[in-house]
Amino acid sequence: MAEIYKIQNRKSRLFNCNITFILIIINVVVFLVTIILTTIFGFNFDFLALKPGDIIQGKNLWTLITSMFMHGNFAHLFFNMISLFFVGTLLEKIIGKKRFFLFYIISGLFAGLFFALLSGFFGGGIIGEKIFGNPMTFGVGASGAIFGLVGILAVLIPKKKIYLIGGPLIAITAQAIFESLFPANPLSNILNLAISIYIFFSIFSIFSFNPKFKKFAIPIEMPFWLIPIIAIVPLIVIGLFVELPIGNMAHLGGLIAGLSYGFYLKSKYKKKTEYIQQIFK
Repeated sequence: MAEIYKIQNRKSRLFNCNITFILIIINVVVFLVTIILTTIFGFNFDFLALKPGDIIQGKNLWTLITSMFMHGNFAHLFFNMISLFFVGTLLEKIIGKKRFFLFYIISGLFAGLFFALLSGFFGGGIIGEKIFGNPMTFGVGASGAIFGLVGILAVLIPKKKIYLIGGPLIAITAQAIFESLFPANPLSNILNLAISIYIFFSIFSIFSFNPKFKKFAIPIEMPFWLIPIIAIVPLIVIGLFVELPIGNMAHLGGLIAGLSYGFYLKSKYKKKTEYIQQIFK
C-alpha cells in the first residue's frame, strides 16, 4: 500500500506542475541536445524526424511522437515556444492539466499522421507537393499540437479578442518569396540577418508597456475563431506560388483535432462552456 501511495503521489505532483512550462522545457532541452551532438559529434537525427514516405510504408512510426519535440533551428523553436506559452497557459487553466497534457500529445500525433497520409498519398506531382508537401521531406516541430490547442480555444472562447503578431509572419513570408525569386542573390545573407533582428525585436516589443513600441510588431487584434483561418489559409495560397518551409497540413490536422475536441467539450459541458464564454468575452 505504501508503494502504491508513493506512485500515486508522484503522479499527483507531476500534474500539480505547470504542464505548459514542462513541455517548453522538454522542447528546449531536446533542441539543445540535438544541436550539441550534431555540432560536436556530427550525429544525425533524421531517424527522429517525420518522413511521410516512411510512415506510409509502416516504417519509423515512432517519429510521429519524436518529431513533435524537434525543431529545425532556433527561430523555429522560439516562435513555437512563444505560441505554446500564451496559448497553452490559457487553455491549461480552462480544461485542466491532465486533459491538457493528454490532448497535446494526441493532437500532435494526429497532426503528424494527417500530414503523413496526405503528403504520402497526394504529395506527388507539382500541385500535390505544393499543397500537401513532398512525401520525402522531413517534418519536425510542435506547431501541429499547438494548432490543436488553438482549435479548442476557437470553439470554447471564440469571441475572446487576442493579438496576432503580424510583423514576423509578414517578414518570414517576404523572406521566402525573395529567396524563391532570387535563390543565389548575394543580398540574401544581409536580408536574412535583418529579418531575424526584426523578428526578435518584434517579439520582445510585445512585452513592452509602451504602446508605440508595440506597433513595430504590427499586432492585429482579432477574435479567437479567426486565428486558425488567418494562420493557415493565406499560407496555403502563397505556398502554391512560393515554396514555404511550413507544414500547413500538419497545422490543419492539429486544428481539426482541436476543433473536434472543442465541440465535444462544448456539447458535454454546456453550462461550463457558456460560463467560460461569459468570462472570456
